[in-house]
Amino acid sequence: MNTTIIIVTRSMQKLTNKEEEIMHILWKLKNAFVKDVLAEIKEDKPHYNTLSTIIRNLEDKGYVSYNAYGKTHQYFPIVTKEDYKTKFMNTAIENYFNNSYKNVVSFFAKEEKISIDELKEIISLIENKK
Repeated sequence: MNTTIIIVTRSMQKLTNKEEEIMHILWKLKNAFVKDVLAEIKEDKPHYNTLSTIIRNLEDKGYVSYNAYGKTHQYFPIVTKEDYKTKFMNTAIENYFNNSYKNVVSFFAKEEKISIDELKEIISLIENKK
């Protein structure tokens, strides 16, 4: 078995919605060939070649790498879901909430997306960290 691992390290670039969808599949599967990823897509299945291009773009952006088996590549994420979530949340908070976590919580409270019990739980978490 001839295995090649290529790892690209760059700052995290913004992902398109489709790239993000593919990353969620790769995080779930951990290792996957293009056909495996395609099988996981439930709606708006792209053509195999289109999906292959999207995955190669993820590789170029430094999100995935691969093991080569002849001409076939098995892809795997090199950016963790946790690291991506942290970067995504920090960027959203900076861009949409003036870098204020209070503004984030206020937004969800106004939208009725967070309950009083959940807010009390958050307060408890903060108090217990001190």
